[in-house]
Amino acid sequence: MAKLKPSKGAPFARILGVGGYRPTRVVPNEVILEKIDSSDEWIRSRSGIETRHWASDEETVAAMSIEASGKAIADAGISAEQIGGVIVSTVSHFKQTPAVATEIADKLGTNKAAAFDISAGCAGFGYGLTLAKGMIVEGSAEYVLVIGVERLSDLTDLEDRATAFLFGDGAGAVVVGPSQEPHIGPTVWGSEGDKSETIKQTVPWNEYRIGDVSQLPLDSEGNVKFPAITQEGQAVFRWAVFEMAKVAQQALDAAGISPDDLDVFIPHQANERIIDSMVKTLKLPEHVTVARDVRTTGNTSAASIPLAMERLLATGEAKSGDTALVIGFGAGLVYAATVVTLP
Repeated sequence: MAKLKPSKGAPFARILGVGGYRPTRVVPNEVILEKIDSSDEWIRSRSGIETRHWASDEETVAAMSIEASGKAIADAGISAEQIGGVIVSTVSHFKQTPAVATEIADKLGTNKAAAFDISAGCAGFGYGLTLAKGMIVEGSAEYVLVIGVERLSDLTDLEDRATAFLFGDGAGAVVVGPSQEPHIGPTVWGSEGDKSETIKQTVPWNEYRIGDVSQLPLDSEGNVKFPAITQEGQAVFRWAVFEMAKVAQQALDAAGISPDDLDVFIPHQANERIIDSMVKTLKLPEHVTVARDVRTTGNTSAASIPLAMERLLATGEAKSGDTALVIGFGAGLVYAATVVTLP
């Protein structure tokens, strides 16, 4: 049996730079209320959301990703040619193939970087970060770009009172590179596919090929609805509050730290009530800065954690070198949590 050469990767990996992009259009709750029977007070009390960003036709998944990635690369102090891998997490790029990551890698000016998309919903950033860490330690890339990007306004049913106010658009990116010390902890991740019906797309794409509109959902004016994201709100809330706090604690344990050692908590920006409940369950000390980007950005799925990270650093609420717990959770039901050092 032939003996293979050992990998020549770095001992560890860390986040070196972060960048974000939010579409220029800001959408207040009043716009959402034009099509649902609700109130601004109800939306804020149920979710914490005041505004969200919706993309224009020009602000495509690729365009937003390129803007966020350019900032992350500059923040990391490297050139695009040094990027050896591009991982994009998204559920709102509507071309099944080719992967949008290949277009992004090319337009950024990487040197034929490995590029692929993943579909892991709101946990996608954590999945991508874990894959990037493995690539760097294994030695297949020195620097990896991880992007979370969504145009969830394309997948929002504005007549669905339970979800119309939740979703926003945007892109967040980080550059992951080599390190001589551990700055990305072990990942606690998994899925609970038996609960996958609690968050899902309303209609599979293939059903639109049949041509029988009587089998498809219609809006209030009788037009065929585009597929949208739907969820069983109470079931998702209970799962996120009770089960994800356990996963977050497991990530702390895996990293060998306690809540007292944390500087920052960056959970998926799904709902401020969920965030508050997790903070309480984890018994986070008052000195821990908690990301609440959901208030003005809404739920941007895979983009929410890097966008929240970028804002905390930009506003000075968090600083380089801080220890942060990040956790994403969503459709699948999938989840991923880890402890990182902020760039």
